[in-house]
Amino acid sequence: MIFITLGSQKFQFNRLLKAIDEQIAEGRITDEVFAQVGASDYKPENYKFKDFLNRDEFAEWTDKADVVITHGGTGAIIGAVKKGKKVIAVPRLAKYGEHVDNHQLQLVGQFRELDLICECQDCNEIWKALETVRNTEYKSYESNTSRIIESIEVFFNSF
Repeated sequence: MIFITLGSQKFQFNRLLKAIDEQIAEGRITDEVFAQVGASDYKPENYKFKDFLNRDEFAEWTDKADVVITHGGTGAIIGAVKKGKKVIAVPRLAKYGEHVDNHQLQLVGQFRELDLICECQDCNEIWKALETVRNTEYKSYESNTSRIIESIEVFFNSF
C-alpha cells in the first residue's frame, strides 16, 4: 500500500499527483494508493484521497503503508523514516509554483546521502523509484536528541 502525503502548507503539488494518476492508468503502479493532497487542486481519478487528515488519520495511513511518497518536507520524511517506512521523496520546485524556492532539493539530497530514502526528481519516473525503494535496504533513522540534551546538561553543570 502506498501513502502519499503532501503536507499542510499552502502550496500545491499537482505535478506529482497527476504523474501517479497517469502511471496507475498505464498499469505501471498497481498498488492500492491513498493520498493526502493538501492544497493541491488536482483531484486524482485512479486512487482515493482526502485534502487534509487529522493526526490519528495520518498515523493510521502511515502505519498501513509499505511505501510513503512525500514532498521534500523534513517533518514528513523523518516521521515516515522513524516508523521504518520506505520513503520516496520528491522535491517541490519553485518553477512549478510548488514552493517559494528550491530548498527541498537540498533537503532531499541530504536525506539521500544519509541513505535514509529514495530521491525522485522526475515525477514521470515514480514507478522506477518504487522498484528501487522496494529492492533497497536503507539505514534506520537515529535521533540525536539525547546527545543534544546531554551536551546542554554538561554545559550547565560546568558552572
